[in-house]
Formats: sequence, structure tokens, C-alpha cells
Amino acid sequence: MGHGHFSHHTKVAMISVGSQHSMPEASGHMMHTGMFKRRFFVCLALTIPVLVFSDAIQTWFHYTLTIPYQAYILLILCAIIYGYGGWPFLTGLTQELRRLQPGMMTLVGTAISVAFFFSAAAVFVPVGNDFFWELATLIDVMLLGHWIEARSVLGASRALEELVEIMPTMAHLMTDGDIKDVPVSELQVGDVVLVRPGEKIPSDGVVVEGESYVNEALLTGESKPVHKTKEDKVIGGAINGDGALRTKIERTGEETYLVQVIKLVRQAQESRSRTQDLANRAAALLFYIAVAVGVITYVAWAAVGNAQFALTRTVTVLVIACPHALGLAIPLVVALSTSITAKSGILIRDRKAFEMVKDVNAVVFDKTGTLTTGQFGVSDVVSYISEEELLRLTASVEKNSEHIIAKTIVDHASKKGIKIPETRDFKALPGKGVQGIVEGKEVYVGSPNLLKEMNLEANDERILALQEDGKTVVFTVVDGKLAGAFALADKVREESRGAIHDLKAAGVKVYMLTGDAEAVAKGVSKELGIDDYFAQVLPDQKAEKVKSLKEKGYRVAMVGDGINDAPALVTANVGIAIGAGTDVAIESADIILVKNDPRDVPKVADLSKKTYSKMVQNLWWAAGYNIFAIPLAAGILANFGVLIDPAVGAILMSLSTVLVAVNSQTLRRYEPKTETPMNKAPAPKREMEHAHMHH
Repeated sequence: MGHGHFSHHTKVAMISVGSQHSMPEASGHMMHTGMFKRRFFVCLALTIPVLVFSDAIQTWFHYTLTIPYQAYILLILCAIIYGYGGWPFLTGLTQELRRLQPGMMTLVGTAISVAFFFSAAAVFVPVGNDFFWELATLIDVMLLGHWIEARSVLGASRALEELVEIMPTMAHLMTDGDIKDVPVSELQVGDVVLVRPGEKIPSDGVVVEGESYVNEALLTGESKPVHKTKEDKVIGGAINGDGALRTKIERTGEETYLVQVIKLVRQAQESRSRTQDLANRAAALLFYIAVAVGVITYVAWAAVGNAQFALTRTVTVLVIACPHALGLAIPLVVALSTSITAKSGILIRDRKAFEMVKDVNAVVFDKTGTLTTGQFGVSDVVSYISEEELLRLTASVEKNSEHIIAKTIVDHASKKGIKIPETRDFKALPGKGVQGIVEGKEVYVGSPNLLKEMNLEANDERILALQEDGKTVVFTVVDGKLAGAFALADKVREESRGAIHDLKAAGVKVYMLTGDAEAVAKGVSKELGIDDYFAQVLPDQKAEKVKSLKEKGYRVAMVGDGINDAPALVTANVGIAIGAGTDVAIESADIILVKNDPRDVPKVADLSKKTYSKMVQNLWWAAGYNIFAIPLAAGILANFGVLIDPAVGAILMSLSTVLVAVNSQTLRRYEPKTETPMNKAPAPKREMEHAHMHH
């Protein structure tokens, strides 16, 4: 059942994300769930009289109860049960046979049809005892199994709907100082909306006024609320904290982050996984085995001279052979793992790649912006006068310069809370640095070239070590004497250490790719404990480096930002785009990590392993019961009095279905724990400012 019904409702139809979320897939399962439930209860009611008047049951429980036309009444009741309760299976059977792909439905349909027609014949012709009570209970149990299955698949696609329901339906549109409430579906790009404290952001945009902490936990998996102020981007569906924000809408409807995520999750649930093909092959195989064993059973028992017993056994084999759980084994895990990863800010575009991650044994990181923040920062200060004075004088001169290095130093000083005085007679010295007069002192700030020109030496061990590490060193000269130096470097992300440690602990080789000079690459990889690095790699050579690792026999995952790393992402066995933020439509990646957190890479690998092992466990639970039940049903141990009734078979089978459903749910342990500001008192202002400073 699983594969068929899983795919044909899944065609995406997202109607404008306003208040009408048409969810054909989920409603398909809703229909399924309701249908199986209704059919189950009707058949259950009809089964009671069938059981009460059945000869076999009367013999077991030592009572006699007869009514006129008993056999015919039973036949009519069972015909209704077969027609009404068996209908979903019979239509499924015809569909599968039309496609020449026998599977679940063919197994079930065959079983109930054989049981019904054999029993009906038994009413009119003495072919043996009827199977009425077995038929009735079998159909009941099948319907129950399917009802449970449809419910659990629905539970998984509900996770998607929850994502859609996150979207607010109304927005406060600002027009000429006036505020009016409009449906979100009518917002246009460029509209400015007001988001009050505690409300949801109506659509993707950028803050134009106000500041607040915004909780994006459900969207990106970022558990701590994120500080937003002017110029920061916000995602539709995120929950605003305690400040009011005015945001300008940048994307609406289909374009928004959330809808893109839902589309991706859908695609992933549709994109077939290798294990799913395995499940399909297993179902077909079991059908052929059941038919073959059925025929052999009949021939064998008939040869012994017991045609009626032979027929009974054959029917039992056919009835027992269909493990429903097989149809459930994969789709449930796929649906669950996709929604769990989406909630953690890990978006899977391609299931096959996600299953591959568990086999990856080399990970290549792009350095800038992935392992590092991609922003210059002051990493070290060497000072021969008081550090406070060094900073004050340097920042004062640098304040007049447009250079990125200058800006970084000024930033560093103001973060330290230093009052920056004015400079007189400022001059820029091209290729060397800048000069000016501060508090009556003559201050030069610049590169090693500046020192050469002024015949000064910087032979301090500390400074040489910094240059060795590939950091950019800037010198400050005050009144002709060297006053100090600043080392600037691309800041390494705190999270990178943990990520690399986890990967290495899992036995994965870690490589780094960078366009930077050898010294810089060496410095960063030493600091992070990376196995090896490729330095001075031009963007167009990145793919070649990945290819060379593949040629050495590694299964490679490439982690990059998806823009200049596109060819490398495509070349790798698994391409992982990191820090995509709200731009989730990165074509070149198989897996997209929304946050800029390298620790998500080992997390993906871990989830991939867990997901795969769940699928394999489920396939064993599903098919394992058959390996045990079919021979018994065929009557191998009949002489020892061990036989399996079709009804007992059906009960066992439903048990395996429930087991598979429960086993899949254990994946939920890996859902991200989120702290929402809703249940957390807002942090006092002072602390927030302080936290922001550190940030």
C-alpha cells in the first residue's frame, strides 16, 4: 500500500500562502483515514453475527445456535463485508496488476478473494468447511492496520501542515501614518508592515525601524531568539519578542522562505530513496513466493490425498503472505526524518544524497564564511605603550580612512568603550598607510612598507609569530617610535572547533579549501586541527580538488556557501550548502543548512545513519514475520499439530504493522529542543545589551 498511496497525493499544490492552504496530500490521507475507519467499524459490527453463528466457533466454545437459512445469511453478511470492507484492496489489486507491478494490494486482494469464493462455493457444493469467520476477521484486521497506517503517515505530513500554519493570516499595513489590517495574501513587495510584540512576522522582509529579539526556532532551528535591528532580514512566520518592528516586505506567497521549505520537504518526501526501491522489490518478491508456495502446498497436500485440506492450506498461505508493514516501513521514516531535519534548519533536496551522508568519509570545508565568519577582526594587539593609549591614538587616525582594515580597528576600539579624539592634518599615504596629529603627537599607522621607509625594525618574537600565521599586521608609530602592532584575521567561528572534533571522532577526514595564502591556511588549519588543506585555490579549481579526493577513493561531502562553490558542490558525492539563510533555492546543493553553523554537518551525518538504520530495521520487522509464518501456514509442521489460521496470521501481521509504526516514531527523539520566548520571560534589557556586545 505504502508506495502507491504515498506518491499519488503528494503532487504539490500550494495556493497563495494566505489563509487558504490547500493541502491535497494531507486531505488525501484524511480521506484514507476516515474511509478505513468507517469501513472498519461497519465490518466489525457485521462480523459479530458471523462469529456467533459460525460452526467452528460453536465447536470451540461448545454451544449450538442455529437459525433457518443460516448458511445463506452468513453468505450474505460475508458478501457485504467482502464487497464493502474489501473494496479498497480490490481496487488496489486491479491498479497494481494493470501496471504489471504486483505488490501489497495484490497480496491482500488475492487472499480475501480466495477466501470468499472458496467459502461461497462451500455453501452450495461440498468442497469443505467455509472460511466465513476467518474472512470477516481478516478484513477487519486489514482495515484496522490500514487505518493505523494512514493515521501515522498523516501524522508525518501533519508536520508539514504545522509549518504552513505557522504563517499568520493578517498583517498591519502602514499607509500614510495610518495602520490598516489586511490579509497576508494581499501584501505586495515594498509594503511596510508593523509587527507588534508577540506577533508573527507576516512575510519575509527587512527591518526599517525598531529593534527586538525574534524567535526563529521553528523555521531555522536556531534555539536562541535572534537580535534584529534596522537593515536585518526577518523571516515570515518567526515570532517577534518584546519590541515593535516596522518591516518592509521583500518576498510574498510562493517566494517566501517557508513555502520554499515546504516545497523542498515535499520534493524530498517524493524523491525516492534507494531503500524504498528495496521495499518495492521485497513486496513483489513476497507475492511471487506466496503464489509459488501456495501452488506447491496445494499439489503436495492433494498428492497425499487430502484435496480439501490442501485447499485450506493454500488459502491460508495466500492470506498470510502479505506484510502490510512493508508498505509502511520506508514512507513513515522518510516523512518523519524530513520534517525533523526541516525543523532543525537542515533542508534535504535529495533523499539519495541524504542516505549517502552516512557513508561519507571525507568532508571538505570552504574556509571563508564557513569555518570562519568571513569578517576581519582584530585578533591580537602587541603594545609598547599602554594599550588604551595605543588604541586611542590609532583609532583616531584610522577614523578618517575608508579602508576595511581601518574600519576594523576603529570598531575594535569603540567596542572597548574608548573615547576617540579628533585628528588634525590627516594624510593618506598610498600603499603605506595614514598619518595625522593627535593630541599633539605625530601618529603613523600602516603596513610593513611604512616601517621600512621610516627605518624602523619590528623584530619582536610576538610580531614575527603573528606574521608567520598569515595574519595581516598593522603598525602604529608615535613620534618616530614603534608604539605597537595590531594583527587582523578572518575570525574563526566558535562552532567550527566542535564540528571538526565531532567529524574526526566519527572517523571522517576533514579538509579545508581556501583562496587565501599558504600561511593563512596553515594557521587556521592548525588552530582547528584540520587533517589537510588546499591553499590559494581559485574558485574554478575547487571542483578539481574535490575530484582528486574522489579519485583517491574517498566518498566526499563538500560544504560551502553555494555561490562560488557551486561546481564543487555538484562534483562531490554530497553537496552541502551552509548559511543559506532565507535563500533556500540553491540548485547545486543536495542538502541545505540554513544556519551558519558547521556543527550541523556532523549532525546531518548522524541523522542519516539513524534514519537508514530505522528503515532497515523496519524492513526486517515487516518481512521477518513472513519468513516465519509462510512455512507454518503451508503446514510444514501439520503432523505435529502446528498450524496457523488465516485470522491468527492477520493478527500477527497487524502486530508487525504496529511495531513498524512505533519503531519509526522513535526517530522523534532527535527533534530539536527549542526555547521559545513565549514560555521564557524576556531577559532584562541590560543583559541583552551586554549579550549583544559580546556577540
